[in-house]
Amino acid sequence: MAAGLPSLLMQLGGLGGMEWIFIVIAIVVIFFGVKKIPEIARSFGKASAEYEKAKIEAKRELQQLKDQNRPGREKLEEIAESLGIDYSNKNDDELKSAIEVELNKGAKK
Repeated sequence: MAAGLPSLLMQLGGLGGMEWIFIVIAIVVIFFGVKKIPEIARSFGKASAEYEKAKIEAKRELQQLKDQNRPGREKLEEIAESLGIDYSNKNDDELKSAIEVELNKGAKK
């Protein structure tokens, strides 16, 4: 049996992209069941929509803060937290740059 394992792994390495997709789909169907898949897809869609809303809101707030010249530290920390940025060891300018980088990174997707 142990001699067959490397042979099996080598065969699996030769699978193309479509084969892996079918294997993953089969595992998901076996693990979750056919009835759960639409529910999982809906929750994933809702989560991605909420992420996009939060990103748009953060962009809008950042623009408003830019228009007001110098935003307060609390507002910057709030925006950074909503984007998942660690703000504990950054000054205001570094934090603004990190927020802009994160927003631009999300825009390229």
